[in-house]
Amino acid sequence: MLRWTLRTLCCLAFASALNPSLASCDEAIDARVRRILAEVPLIDGHNDLPWAVREKVEGRLDELDLASDTTDDTLQTDLARLRAGGVGGQFWSVYVPVEFTGNDAVLAVIEQIDIVDRLVQRFPEALEIARSADDVERIHREGRVASLIGMEGGHCIDNNLAVLRQLYNLGARYMTLTHSDNTDWADACSDEPVHGGLSVFGVEVVREMNRLGMLVDLSHVSPETMHDALDVAAAPVIFSHSSARTLMDHVRNVPDDVLRRLSENGGMVMVTFVPHFVSDEVLAHYAEEKAQEARLKVWHPGRDKKIADELQVWLDANPYPPATTAQVADHIEHVIRTAGIDHVGLGSDFDGIPFAPEGLDDVSRFPNLLAELLRRGYSDDDVKKIVGQNALRVLRECERVAQRLQSERAPSSMRNPDVQAKR
Repeated sequence: MLRWTLRTLCCLAFASALNPSLASCDEAIDARVRRILAEVPLIDGHNDLPWAVREKVEGRLDELDLASDTTDDTLQTDLARLRAGGVGGQFWSVYVPVEFTGNDAVLAVIEQIDIVDRLVQRFPEALEIARSADDVERIHREGRVASLIGMEGGHCIDNNLAVLRQLYNLGARYMTLTHSDNTDWADACSDEPVHGGLSVFGVEVVREMNRLGMLVDLSHVSPETMHDALDVAAAPVIFSHSSARTLMDHVRNVPDDVLRRLSENGGMVMVTFVPHFVSDEVLAHYAEEKAQEARLKVWHPGRDKKIADELQVWLDANPYPPATTAQVADHIEHVIRTAGIDHVGLGSDFDGIPFAPEGLDDVSRFPNLLAELLRRGYSDDDVKKIVGQNALRVLRECERVAQRLQSERAPSSMRNPDVQAKR
């Protein structure tokens, strides 16, 4: 059975005292959420806890007790809150910053995978590595969190398909083709385009990912790269943590013409909670913060601590406006209207964001979003798809395609011709 926080119980009691009919409605919604989370694993597409562990304690897990409340460590994830949130499957992001290149990037991603492995070994009663959709369902039935691995940034394979294959063998089940900068074979949404989407080698990366059974993640890539990947992909693609660009005109979000192609491809958008991807007000404030930071760099060149201190003073005087649970639900609804109910999921980006929307503060608060969707009239069956059934279907289809492709062709030995020409 799922555990519910004291805060939740107190809120229900308070609502009952004020308005018995409202409390009855809330209790009915709460009961539906519990049934959904008991029957279907809630699969979150993106959590950056492994990088937070690296940043805070240099990967030394004995110095960060995830079995206790980690709020004071400014983390949005710990074991108790995962249970309270009903999380049944988690893609742990093994993020590698774009400043890591070549062999350093390969080493960094292996170290990040090692953090996930050690995290699972440290808490076997709560976590277990999952390598397939069947694993996810079994682990959820056994009351643990199925721990999947997602690589964030195609630069971590160093233009080498042998590295891609070995990272799959280490457990990686998706790769985000780019991060904030272009790779040598794919354009990112936040960089100047150089390939016009995917290069010839980039097409081969997607083909080899399909052959392996590794999900192609199109968060962070340019629209041209999205379309090129959809043109070549033999298996469903995912967006592990993106939202709808029509509602929030941010380059990290997915345009409608791409959303419409997901019904044919079978893929899905795992809607993110990143505040400046879901709220115009937050994005405008973010732009003001960056402008203030730029001014401080002009006023205090080379004085990083002075710049950071004064920027914090500015932020204290100009706090961010809130994003909301309702805004996240709006993005889910837009994906449903444009791509269909079978093509949406959840991709929080917890521990990769400094703050979250109101009501979605940490991993314990997923039930608030499900309750919002139920209140908007979505059926239990609809919400089950959003929670995890769509992700399980995508995983299974990716596995099925891989089985077929492995019988049809050998591993690719292509080298990136653009990189080889430079060496």
